[in-house]
Amino acid sequence: MKENKNEGTPEEIVAKINSETSKVAWTELLPFFAKGMAIYVSHKLDLIKVAYALSEDDKQQLEVWMSEGLVANVTDEQASAWNESNVIVWAAVIKPWLLVQPIVD
Repeated sequence: MKENKNEGTPEEIVAKINSETSKVAWTELLPFFAKGMAIYVSHKLDLIKVAYALSEDDKQQLEVWMSEGLVANVTDEQASAWNESNVIVWAAVIKPWLLVQPIVD
């Protein structure tokens, strides 16, 4: 059995991540992007589930999502388009990373 890297049960960790997730304007997150720490999460995935996998260092699951293009570093093109469109994203911090998921209407 894999040792839990975080304190608390999986449910408690998910609840903590969920409570720290918020809607924010992409423009406020540009410093994370500039440092290469902004990670895109497709709207096809649950942001909290991805944040939990990252917090648990679940490399196998993250690699699957990355190979499918569902999780990736935010590209220059994405950042520019989001900046110009004043996009609002769901954001979750799993130090040192910032996970962002554009809100789809």
